[in-house]
Amino acid sequence: MVSFLIVEDDKQQRNNLARIIKSIVDDCKIYAADNKDDALEIAKKVSINLMFVDIKLKDSNGLDFAKEVRKISQYKLTWIIFLTTHVDFMLQAFKEIHCYDYILKPYSKKKVAETIKLLLEHNSSSVDDKIKEYVVFELKGVTFKVCLEDIYFIEVQLRTCTVHTKSEVYVFSRMPLKRILEMIEVNYIVKTHKSFAVNTNHIKKIEKVSRGCWEIDFWGYDKKALLATTYKDDLMLKIN
Repeated sequence: MVSFLIVEDDKQQRNNLARIIKSIVDDCKIYAADNKDDALEIAKKVSINLMFVDIKLKDSNGLDFAKEVRKISQYKLTWIIFLTTHVDFMLQAFKEIHCYDYILKPYSKKKVAETIKLLLEHNSSSVDDKIKEYVVFELKGVTFKVCLEDIYFIEVQLRTCTVHTKSEVYVFSRMPLKRILEMIEVNYIVKTHKSFAVNTNHIKKIEKVSRGCWEIDFWGYDKKALLATTYKDDLMLKIN
């Protein structure tokens, strides 16, 4: 299991980052603290694989925490990612603390995902095997975690969103296509029609059915998605 430590004094940003991490890493444990001392206590009690550290903290700052945690032998080379609204401190961080990257606020899911994948693939092959990208939906008080790789296509009709996946078909009300694509943020799921977005990795063939409209077939799935002229060139670039 991969362990993350989030050191961030803003509760909302702390929770947002935790949510993003859980949607990216299938098997993980997330620890959180809003100050240097509590973060150090956590680091001493459990083994952390990757740390996200806010530069500005209550009664201290992220640089002070990083200097202290580097004194603990097991964390001399542990990945530290700084969270900041400015890049002023980054040169100092790279020189003194050997941090590996930083993320500017407000951070996007795409940037966090890229950073986690880049770092963890060099950390452990067993960890890398567990990295997958997910999107999390809420439906009638129940949370669904859907693997993006398993999605065939997404269809939105009359504000009803249907997500076709390898294991199940999920139906959500009042979920516009624009919103769901913002939640996903991967380059292999693309909009092909005002009502459809498809996973380009599962496309079997594209067949013209009328002027300005094509049907998209998928490997191992009998439902079809639509492709409109406006999005055709974009899709062909992705496939090629």
